[in-house]
Parts: sequence; structure tokens; C-alpha cells
Amino acid sequence: MDTWIDVVLPCLDEAAALPGVLAGLPPGYRALVVDNGSTDGSPEVAARHGARVVHEPRRGYGAAVHTGLLAAESELVCVLDADGSFDPAELPRLAAPVTRGRADLVAGRRRPVSVTAWPWHARAGNALIAAGLRRRGVPVHDLSPIRVTRRAALLELGVADRAFGYPLELLLRAATAGWRIVELDVPYAPRAAGTRSKVSGSVRGTARAVRDMAAVLRAGVRPATGGPPEPDPAVAVAPGGEAR
Repeated sequence: MDTWIDVVLPCLDEAAALPGVLAGLPPGYRALVVDNGSTDGSPEVAARHGARVVHEPRRGYGAAVHTGLLAAESELVCVLDADGSFDPAELPRLAAPVTRGRADLVAGRRRPVSVTAWPWHARAGNALIAAGLRRRGVPVHDLSPIRVTRRAALLELGVADRAFGYPLELLLRAATAGWRIVELDVPYAPRAAGTRSKVSGSVRGTARAVRDMAAVLRAGVRPATGGPPEPDPAVAVAPGGEAR
């Protein structure tokens, strides 16, 4: 087992939230910020606060997460939103069932700490898609953006979606592969001041996410073929430890 666990943080204009998120990472958890085209100086803020930074120019949540997985180096890997809505101190609790061999994937089930943390339209869209997953035998109630699993196994699943449908396809493929999926409750707070969700921040954003996910549900999944994908040239590490 590695002496650290990489934490992939997809990032698009999260400069206001990054200092708090990065400072909150527990010992042994290493930040890997994947900049997805920020214009607010997020990469520079992340680097100043000790994060390793990689760049993914193709817009999309799935694209950012996948690039982070390719760049990660630890056996276990966490995925965490960079907007301050989750407490990074929760990560060891989520990682424990995987490290102890009791689960293959642990996802946080969001429990809002206030009425403003999770807008009604986002909660409704999430509940609709999660219900569709349960009808397919996937035991989840939330398509959570905080997750822990083993990096190599996740890459071998062959998740292809590079937009908002990524978490849904991941869960479908994991269930098809017979993974043990565990949900644990996690507090879910309002985003840090000065940031706005690309999904839950507007009805339009939520509708786009539901559209992408519904398309994944309709298409279903086919078994992945081959091994993990080849390294992506988009994440080749530049001198000084920053990948471009």
C-alpha cells in the first residue's frame, strides 16, 4: 500500500474554494487538481497551496476525472469536488472499507447541512436517476461526486463518458462487474463563497446533467475490453511537477 492516497479534484474556476479544501486534506492524502479551463487563476492558487496540477482542455466532468486518474500514482484514489461542499476530513472514513477489503467502491451519500446546500432541482434530478439505477440493481441513492476506489480497477472498467454522465456510467459498470458498492452518509455544505456549481447552480445546468445521465441509462453499458488505457499525452508531466 502506498504511503499516500491521491485525491483527484476536478476544477473549473474554484480559486475561492481551493485554499480551504487543500488545507483540509488529512495527512497522507495528496491533492491532484485537474484544471478544466479555469479563467480565475485556479491552477496557480492550487500550486501555491501545495497541490500537483494537471490540465485537461477538453471541457467535461468525466474528462477531468479521467485525466486525474491517468496522472494519479497511488493504489487507492479519491475523487472530491473542489468547491468546498465536502469536508476532506471525511476521506479516511470513506477509504477504510476499501483498504480493509470490504468494498470495491465507496461513495458518499450527500446529507445537506442546510436548505441552501443542495437546490431542489438538483436533488430531484439526482433522485430520479438514482431510482433508475436501483431498478437496475445498483444499490445507491446518490450519484455522489465523492468516491474512493482502487485506481487500476477503475481504469479497467473502461468508463467512456467524458461529461456529466461519468458518475452514472461508473456505477453501472461497477455493478455489472460485480463490485461491492458501499454508500456512507457525508455532510454536504453550501459551496464556498465566490464559486458556483456547473450542475446544481441553475435549473439549466441540472437539466443538462440529467440529459447526459439519461442517455447513459438508455444506452446501458457493454463490457470493457482490454486493459487500462494508455497514458494520455494531455497529462505529460512538465518540469517542476506540473503536467500540461
